[in-house]
This record gives sequence, structure tokens and C-alpha cells, in this order.
Amino acid sequence: MVTAIVHINAEVDRIPEVAQTIAELAGVSEVYSITGEYDLLAMVRVATYEEIAEVIPGRLNKVAGVLKTETHIAFRTYSTHDLDAAFSIGLTESD
Repeated sequence: MVTAIVHINAEVDRIPEVAQTIAELAGVSEVYSITGEYDLLAMVRVATYEEIAEVIPGRLNKVAGVLKTETHIAFRTYSTHDLDAAFSIGLTESD
């Protein structure tokens, strides 16, 4: 799994619409509104590096209202969040 963190500047009056449109793109797992220099942060999770090019410059950057993006590629994951979530889907603890 390849993970990219994308910082996004959007037209101020369109931030909610831009965020929702980006959240609906295939490969985008989450979108957050954030403080600081950027307006939004999107987590892109895909199987291959080639898909990063399809998702970010190919679709995300073309969303109406996106002004600027800055992309960071993650090398490793140190969180157990994704692993824990994967194992908890549909499973219940037995007594």
C-alpha cells in the first residue's frame, strides 16, 4: 500500500464542496479541514506508485476550487490504526 499525504489550498467559499468532492475520489481515504497554511489534508491510499499519478495530478488537482497542492509520500507506517481496523471488521470477541 502506498500512502500520500496531500495538503490542499482551496477557494475559501468552496472549501466544504471541494472537500466532499475530493473525499468521493477513488483512492482518497479521508479528507480533513485543517488550520495553518493549507485548508485541507487528504490521505490517498493506493496499491502502486503509478496510481498516485492517476489520483493526485490526474483527478484531485483537477477538482474545481483546488488552487494548490503539496504532496508527501509516506515511506513507512508506524501506527497500528489500519491494522487494528482491518482485523476488527466483522469480528466480535467471544465469551
